[in-house]
Amino acid sequence: MRIELFRSEQAEEWDAFVARASTATFLHTRSYLSYSGDRFPDASLVVLDGQGRWVAVLPAAIDCRDPTVVVSHPGITYGGLLHAGALQGGLMIEAFECVRECLARRGFERFRYKAVPYIYHRAPSSDDLYALYRLGAGRYRCDLSCAIDLDNRARPSERRRRGLKKACRSGVRVAEGPSLAGALWKVLEANLDLRYKLKPVHTVDEILLLHSRFTANIEFVAAELEGRVVAGVVLFCTPAVVHSQYTASNAEGREVCALDAVFEHCLEKARLRGARYFSFGVSTEDDGRYLNAPLHEFKREFGGGGVVHDFYELALRPDCGSAVRRPTAGPVP
Repeated sequence: MRIELFRSEQAEEWDAFVARASTATFLHTRSYLSYSGDRFPDASLVVLDGQGRWVAVLPAAIDCRDPTVVVSHPGITYGGLLHAGALQGGLMIEAFECVRECLARRGFERFRYKAVPYIYHRAPSSDDLYALYRLGAGRYRCDLSCAIDLDNRARPSERRRRGLKKACRSGVRVAEGPSLAGALWKVLEANLDLRYKLKPVHTVDEILLLHSRFTANIEFVAAELEGRVVAGVVLFCTPAVVHSQYTASNAEGREVCALDAVFEHCLEKARLRGARYFSFGVSTEDDGRYLNAPLHEFKREFGGGGVVHDFYELALRPDCGSAVRRPTAGPVP
């Protein structure tokens, strides 16, 4: 087994391999990773067997805040060492040893790994977590998400059922399509600025660019009241999971419980697509050390449960040490 640096002329071969990998999604394709341009200096790797055949790929980039650190991957929610069933048990350990040696030779000190949550796996594929344990990696971050098992959904809470009825009585209409993006982004930007003094990670032009590349994977769903967009979400659709991104509602939308209608619509869409899970995304901040408990409860009330997103750090040389920070004890807000 040996490692090679990914070359831009291999993009088509990379994407074809990702399409076969059991833990990969469209976020791992070069078409998606390349939208950010030079924002993240690429450090992606290809794992080959003794005959020179691709057995795994590792999307990765250099951490813009620390050039001694490689992250898989800073531009997406999860990274992962992606394979189509070839790396199991001892072979996965060997692959990570090769990755460690390759990155160390290039002068890097630490490798940070954003594991693909199990709900995205099309087949059980957690050998990477065992391999990281064997090599001495430490978990430096853990985020809490919420997802619904569409084949085993818990009964929604009374509050969510009342909210859906109120949305229907108020005349909320759920609509779909990229033409809604501009109005939805105005709601989203105002919401983020009011609550957190933040801006969306993607501008409306960037999200529409991504949609143009992945029309089957990125969808816009909005609640309209008398023709005005008052709430909505962006859906990232993968084989196993439909994930809600950029959930937003303005004051008018909150008054009529518009998101209850939006999410019920999205859950039905996910079932019709044949997805196994519907994901609401994480409710944690500050590298997982702060839980937004009301937000997590809102998501859970639709009939879901907790799913963790794990982050690991591996020292690449014995003298590098580890920058892993342990969570501090404190009350849950």
